[in-house]
Amino acid sequence: MRFTAGEMEVMQILWEHGGLKPAEIQKLFPRPIKNAALRSYLTILVEKGHLTRRAKGKAFYYRAKTKRESTFRSMLGDLVDTFCDGSTEALLCELLAKERLSRAELLELQRLAQQQPPPSDASQRTKSYRRTKS
Repeated sequence: MRFTAGEMEVMQILWEHGGLKPAEIQKLFPRPIKNAALRSYLTILVEKGHLTRRAKGKAFYYRAKTKRESTFRSMLGDLVDTFCDGSTEALLCELLAKERLSRAELLELQRLAQQQPPPSDASQRTKSYRRTKS
């Protein structure tokens, strides 16, 4: 699931605030946007199936149909495929190398890793980080 930057801005507003009229979305938009441009984003997102639109009186209300979590998982998968050659391990190692995590944060990551049993198909699902770094 791919969104343009403007489409993502609309989605984020609707995920955070629920159903809104275009004028309300326009007020919450993170940058100035003309009404015609906003309505274009809304039309495209409805056509793609990411938003629902319902009439209430003379106004239309838009609501996110696509869930934030599924969008996150899809975009994260694209990121891993594009920049990490499909390796989740490579992504995690890159993030850990770049971030300055506190001891408490590292301990929490270790606790989470120990809670999660490794998938049986891990060797087939992701490439080893060591191989992708070579």
